[in-house]
Amino acid sequence: MEWILLLGIGLLAAAIGALVGLGGGIIIVPALLFLGGTALLDPVSPQAAVGTSSVILIITGLSSTLAYMKQKKVDYKLGCLLFIGSAPGSLLGAWANKGLNTEQFSLFFGLFMVFMSFVLMLKNRAKPLFASRGLTRTFTDNEGTHTYSIEPITGTIASFVVGFLGGLFGIGGGSLMVPAMIMLFAVPPHVAVATSMLLIFLSAGVSSVTHVFLGNVNWLYAAALVPGAWFGAQIGAWLNARLASKTVVMMLRLVLILVGVRLIWRGIY
Repeated sequence: MEWILLLGIGLLAAAIGALVGLGGGIIIVPALLFLGGTALLDPVSPQAAVGTSSVILIITGLSSTLAYMKQKKVDYKLGCLLFIGSAPGSLLGAWANKGLNTEQFSLFFGLFMVFMSFVLMLKNRAKPLFASRGLTRTFTDNEGTHTYSIEPITGTIASFVVGFLGGLFGIGGGSLMVPAMIMLFAVPPHVAVATSMLLIFLSAGVSSVTHVFLGNVNWLYAAALVPGAWFGAQIGAWLNARLASKTVVMMLRLVLILVGVRLIWRGIY
């Protein structure tokens, strides 16, 4: 029963994560914390939940990135530029995680997700800050040809913050990186999601090293989550190719609000 449950969690988390560019950690971490200590799963500390999620994000990121590569939606130059900042940020965030207890973790994590959902509400009202600066890129999909620019310094700073939060919360950073790419550089939502999954794969590989070293990974749970994460990521990428950009953003906001409010409630009560 335990393995079937974890398999289902991995499948659902990866499918949603790959669909909206979150990576799946935003589902896995709360699920392990909520169910740990019940009749379904043994108790799981915040550190173990984050460490285990970081390992699963490698699988989710790799699987979905391969799917998005076939769809030709991954901006490799943008992904590599952002990784320069996210790599050290991921290591620092993973190290900082050891100082949080369950209540603090739930509260901060929930507030962060709700905040990002409100940031996304401003996406269509605010002009991208660096849409005409830096390295100009073009991308053509079934919605037309899109032009956007990569501002190196701003991108590196933003990705460092994303990497830190990803390592701290075990979410891969996609919940911040996707809206950041959309709002800072006018990256098309589908490209932002695909590139975010590449970044999640690379950053999770870095942060996982720290979590493994600190003994934060529950390898039994990780082994049960892996199969679901692999196939779930493929499903999410497949769905993403068939949805309009506005629908992807709307679903991203909905997931952030629902999980964020639940975590805040857990952190307070």
